[in-house]
Amino acid sequence: MADFLHDGWSLYIAIITLASLAACAVLLKLMSTRKLVPGEKPGTTGHVWDEDLEEWHNPMPRWWMWLFYITIVFSLVYLALYPGLGAWGGYLGWTSAGEYREEQKQAAARFGPVIDRFLQQDVLKVAADPEAREIGQRLFLNYCAQCHGSDAGGSRGYPSLRDADWLWGGSPDAIRTTLLEGRKGMMPPMGAALGGSEDVRDVTHHVLSLSGRTHDGLRAQRGRAKFAANCAACHGAEGKGNPLLGAPNLSDDIWLHGGTEAAIAETIIKGRVNEMPAHKGFLDEGKIHLLTAYLLGISGQAAR
Repeated sequence: MADFLHDGWSLYIAIITLASLAACAVLLKLMSTRKLVPGEKPGTTGHVWDEDLEEWHNPMPRWWMWLFYITIVFSLVYLALYPGLGAWGGYLGWTSAGEYREEQKQAAARFGPVIDRFLQQDVLKVAADPEAREIGQRLFLNYCAQCHGSDAGGSRGYPSLRDADWLWGGSPDAIRTTLLEGRKGMMPPMGAALGGSEDVRDVTHHVLSLSGRTHDGLRAQRGRAKFAANCAACHGAEGKGNPLLGAPNLSDDIWLHGGTEAAIAETIIKGRVNEMPAHKGFLDEGKIHLLTAYLLGISGQAAR
């Protein structure tokens, strides 16, 4: 792909663009210069449909022709003023990035004082403020809903943010750190370490038993030792999880990748990798503060 960054491609695109406009003008000229002698009947193109419907070779109406010429002139003026001819930026120097930065400046001037006012307040107080919640919701819809859903309910592989189940902790500082730095959680594949398919099934049923799901008691009992030797280091002996590692609680019946026997077995065998992108440098402190407060509010953490 690096070849397409060469300056020659810019010249190639500019030539193709201008040649296309010139070809349109030539074609328009050729199609509109023929005039009928008074009394002469136009010929046909030779195309006939339904036995008697013929396509005639009539000259284009003058008003229609001039409309096409106007579009060509408009295109040339546009290409002179705005980007369109390869790397040529146009005489006005307009760019979409520049327009975006200008919109950001206007938004900062309009909403900056409001956000700064909330930034000076404690995050729990902000979480209880109706105006702050409304702003936080809009920020969430813009920056977070693509993964977690517009209702923050999540989906398979994307955690729900409406409950009190937090992989990395639900305190204000933990949520703020998650937003700023991002998170990367990994469950290593354990199929080979457990020894075989039967051992995987035993551990799977033990995991099912931790959350009170339907399970085979004998298999769950056999899987306990395997779980203690291979899984307890991250999830704890009772499967309560470890927020320091992002290891989920396996006893609360809340599942990120599904809680069926098949889904749990797949997780054990293949492992899982999940990543929450960092928003530091993309969102300023005020927006992070409001988002933290909003998440505390919708998850019920602010009331604790």
